[in-house]
Amino acid sequence: MRRILVVEDDPDAAQLVRAYLERDGYVVSHARDGSTGLRSALAEPPALIVLDWMLPGLDGPGFLTRLRRELHTPVIMLTARSEEGDRIVGLELGADDYVTKPFSPRELVARIRAVLRRTSSDRQEYPHDEPVEYRGLRIDPARREVTYGNREVAVTTLEFDLLRTLAFAPGRVFSRDDLLNRVWDPDFTGVDRVVDVHVSNLRQKLAAVGAADMLVTVRRVGYKLA
Repeated sequence: MRRILVVEDDPDAAQLVRAYLERDGYVVSHARDGSTGLRSALAEPPALIVLDWMLPGLDGPGFLTRLRRELHTPVIMLTARSEEGDRIVGLELGADDYVTKPFSPRELVARIRAVLRRTSSDRQEYPHDEPVEYRGLRIDPARREVTYGNREVAVTTLEFDLLRTLAFAPGRVFSRDDLLNRVWDPDFTGVDRVVDVHVSNLRQKLAAVGAADMLVTVRRVGYKLA
């Protein structure tokens, strides 16, 4: 049974999320503020974190910044519907997905399932997948690790899946819709801006290890590995 950590200061919202997740078979832990939630996540890493963006004390951005120094645990953030800027910042800081408030608990559970399907280390296809190597870049599906030369590239779960998709067909241009369907989920209802943000983060990480020219934007079309 997988444990989900819900970091939410609204007790009614937290209880609603807990009820739906427990009904779906998850074990749920709850923290009412960012500092408590961060301590809990670092002490006993959960399978996934549901993170409210507006928290007392340590807020969502602060939580995610500190978490990503230690863990790549998937994070789904809860944001106000009107605050697009918050969603973009969250994605840039390493959140895997977002759900806007007011939200449908059933949608949240569906998003959690989709993220966990992507990040599960025991998915049937992973143990049989061979590492992909291209121009010094090595992508290991079984270990969920990316290296370039002798240097590790610390990618999030979504960044790993993006890079893995592109690396299976170097030179092929993938449109944003292609990547949304392949990497996120066919039922994903977000906007294609989410692809741009994750690609931008991934490009910066590749540049940091000397692979700045690896990930290329094809204007008005999409992205490819050069």
